[in-house]
Amino acid sequence: MTDRWAVAVRAAHCLARDPLGLGGLHLRARAGDARDRLMRLLRDFLPDAARLHPEMGDEALFGGLDLSETLRTGRAVRRGGLLARAETLILPMAERARPALAARLGQALDGGAHALIALDEGAEPEERLAPALADRLAVTLDLEGLRAGDMPALAPLEGPAAEDPEDRLAALSVALGIASLRRAGLALRLARTSALIDGRDAPSEADLAFAVTCALAPHATQLPAPPAEEGAEDEPAPDEVPDPSPRQEALPDGDLLLEAALASLPPDLLERLASGPVPRASGMGAGAARKGNRRGRPLPPRPGRPDGRARIDLVATLRAAAPWQSLRGGGPGHPVQVRAQDIRLRRYETRSDRLVIFAVDASGSAAFARLAEVKGAVELLLGQAYARRDHVALVSFRGTGAELLLPPTRSLLRTRKELSGLPGGGGTPLAAGLRAALEQAVQARGRGMDPAVVLLTDGRPNVALSGDADRAAAIGDATAMARALRVSGVTALVIDAGNRPSPALRDLASEMGARCLPLPRADAARLERSVADALG
Repeated sequence: MTDRWAVAVRAAHCLARDPLGLGGLHLRARAGDARDRLMRLLRDFLPDAARLHPEMGDEALFGGLDLSETLRTGRAVRRGGLLARAETLILPMAERARPALAARLGQALDGGAHALIALDEGAEPEERLAPALADRLAVTLDLEGLRAGDMPALAPLEGPAAEDPEDRLAALSVALGIASLRRAGLALRLARTSALIDGRDAPSEADLAFAVTCALAPHATQLPAPPAEEGAEDEPAPDEVPDPSPRQEALPDGDLLLEAALASLPPDLLERLASGPVPRASGMGAGAARKGNRRGRPLPPRPGRPDGRARIDLVATLRAAAPWQSLRGGGPGHPVQVRAQDIRLRRYETRSDRLVIFAVDASGSAAFARLAEVKGAVELLLGQAYARRDHVALVSFRGTGAELLLPPTRSLLRTRKELSGLPGGGGTPLAAGLRAALEQAVQARGRGMDPAVVLLTDGRPNVALSGDADRAAAIGDATAMARALRVSGVTALVIDAGNRPSPALRDLASEMGARCLPLPRADAARLERSVADALG
């Protein structure tokens, strides 16, 4: 079953038939007509679904104290949350859900009383629903590139009855490298639900192929091994005693489920699986998390005492005091009695902007090639800065000192203008370059930013901080500045751009507390990817 719209329509009918048993749907699609069309169909089947928010807290999910009723009646009155009022939950922007929310929803799904429709709107491969939550949803669909006008009606599936569906689905799950034990069970339940929709008691081969397309193939981590050719196995020796137990091939040649799995894998996934394991998500945009009491994303309030700076959360304070009113002489018609232990303070979390400081060795005959690489890498990083929170700065060192060529910026036009015609040649004052990068990092931290230093050099310092051409003093000064960077706690990355990896530069990176990455032939795209992977 390869028609994606036909698969999506049948999956919607299966969810309507058994939403709690299947757990729900992981829908990978950005906002558009196709997703809206499928969601309208699901709302017709599941009209009482409740909509969540990726930043929703525990009180909205599980309920809590009804403050107004508690103060009015003088006794604790609790109200239920969304989990108590709705069986089916819809989570838009599911790729942004916090790990705590994903854990709460996973716990609710494990209870067997809720189903979840997770709308994954991630634009990049690493922007995805939390794996632990996606593992609990039987159906995974991708509607990218589909048109709403092509949506067909439900068509019955035809074919012979499936033999040994449990064993075959389990074997295929292992062949696809799926570590979760849930997937084969969810696929079997999906196949049986598909059969019930068509009025059959047992799943057919087409039902199994449909279940593989929705439940197993999207979670594959490896390509299944090709079937063994006939006659490839050696004949047993005459003196060997064959195993009397019957041996069944897990995936025989021409198995329909294997063909369905291979047909449903998207081309980009096939490329990733063929080249190795799928890399973990990493990004350049998230700075350090900072907690405060003035602005940012609200966090749960905490007990405390006002000190002139912290702000009191009035609602949370009244909610903490309400259950004790009858013991304190309060209640209906009396003022609310608040004690010091009831005070709750507001908290917020913000993420600081990240500043990536490139310290580039512009000395020697290879300076122009390295500067060209950095120009391209800086432009690639800035292309992502509009959607994320990256700033970049560029420090160049050559001759007898270092120079700040590009102050911290997110302006792509300004960067291109400043990067054109950078000078090169001369000595290698590596210590001066590290000192200039450290100064920029300290200033950025004072402005509330999260700095990171990327050093690009071939590791041959020959100019000391004093400006003298003394190789021994230059190495000592560079080591001292590397230790200063480590003591300051600045995240750093050293890129060895020499023709061969330099042990001295590896030692310098160790003094800096940084990773040393040999890239003798790095182009701009590779340099940008390396910085993103190393700095996270």
